[in-house]
Amino acid sequence: MKLLGAFFCGLLCASAAVGDGLKCTLKPADIPSDWLDMVDPCIKIMEHQIQTEIQAAMTYLAMGAHFARDTVNRPGFSKFFFEAASEERDHAFKIIEYLLMRGQLTTNVPNLLKFPLKPPREDWSSAVSALNDALILEAKVTSSIREIIKTCETPKTSDFNDYHLVDYLTGDFLEEQYKGQRDLAGKISTLGKMMINHGPLGEFLYDKQLLKDEL
Repeated sequence: MKLLGAFFCGLLCASAAVGDGLKCTLKPADIPSDWLDMVDPCIKIMEHQIQTEIQAAMTYLAMGAHFARDTVNRPGFSKFFFEAASEERDHAFKIIEYLLMRGQLTTNVPNLLKFPLKPPREDWSSAVSALNDALILEAKVTSSIREIIKTCETPKTSDFNDYHLVDYLTGDFLEEQYKGQRDLAGKISTLGKMMINHGPLGEFLYDKQLLKDEL
């Protein structure tokens, strides 16, 4: 089957090369645009959210790398933050897939990732400090998603209510955000109490529990 596909692709290239100076080009399909109903402000803010999610993933990667250092050696926290980075990356994928489903992202796709891929910082004084930063980061992401919902529910330049997207973000994204924020707040509370009672040993013991998925 792969050979057959390659053969037909070769035929297309050969036929195109005859009339277009050895360039393999295909004429874009003539697809009706009546089904494309997303309004421009909603498209733009969704594209920006892709960058927000990837920037969050980069921050979590920096956290995971910090706690993985031999001089820090907190494998539990490293594992936790690397997993958080994967979740944020998956969120970016979901938004891209949604826009594709709605017929968007047909042009200028590379521009979505043309921004500084650099976390705001690369080291933390303690695990509590990193968890606090993570909670602040999640709150910002949540606020960004709520802004999308506001924009797409009542866009200023149109009377189109994108109820499907609003329902999708409310059900799939916001609930996960709120649960994640509550989880981080609980971890900050518990770890803070352990460090008050046991000092640095509290962080060490908490890290072992994280590594074993006991928290």
